[in-house]
Amino acid sequence: MEGLISFSKIFRNMISIKIFTFNTYSENTYVLFDETRECVIIDPGMYEGAEQNKLVTFIKENELKPVLLLNTHCHLDHIFGNKFVFDTWGLKPQFHKGELQILQAVPGYAPQMGFTKYELSPEPETFLGETGTITFGNSSLDLIFAPGHSPAHLCFYSKADNFLIGGDVLFYGSIGRTDLPGGNHQQLINNIETKLFLLPDDCKVYPGHGPATTIGFEKQNNPFFS
Repeated sequence: MEGLISFSKIFRNMISIKIFTFNTYSENTYVLFDETRECVIIDPGMYEGAEQNKLVTFIKENELKPVLLLNTHCHLDHIFGNKFVFDTWGLKPQFHKGELQILQAVPGYAPQMGFTKYELSPEPETFLGETGTITFGNSSLDLIFAPGHSPAHLCFYSKADNFLIGGDVLFYGSIGRTDLPGGNHQQLINNIETKLFLLPDDCKVYPGHGPATTIGFEKQNNPFFS
């Protein structure tokens, strides 16, 4: 699944979202940009050279300037491309410090899972908090701290455009798995109910895997909350 979604309102150009689906886990990588052409790369999952080329081609053809590299969390399928982004645009990842040990564990298990070409991700110079705002161009994203799938998972919410980059917290008809190190099922359920479900019902949710959904649809139809 690859697509380009644009949001527009009177008086202001809004964030556009490019979706790539990369690696054997069908992980969604997001590029967010606005009229300034500054862009944010979120959860780069590129593993093969052809996937790296797709990202570079899109950024070059649209004359974008990458200014931030963000990770919702640091499971291997969401950070495969961190090193490539750093080598190409000089950006170190930013994520919550509680994910650092998850990032540092990847080199120990990636080869066992068949990923022998994994390139070691740089570590952040700047960590993100549990709350706060990230800015790029004329746009901003609010941080929502929602651990449970991983120990310090963050989601990125655009209030102006009413969308959420949700990582592996909430999926179409499902939720993130909680059987990996640092996972906690009840914590994940609580964070979805008390943080994500407070967002508007028509808020579009772009997950780390699979199709987009909305907060309202999941409140009404997700079997984990029925």
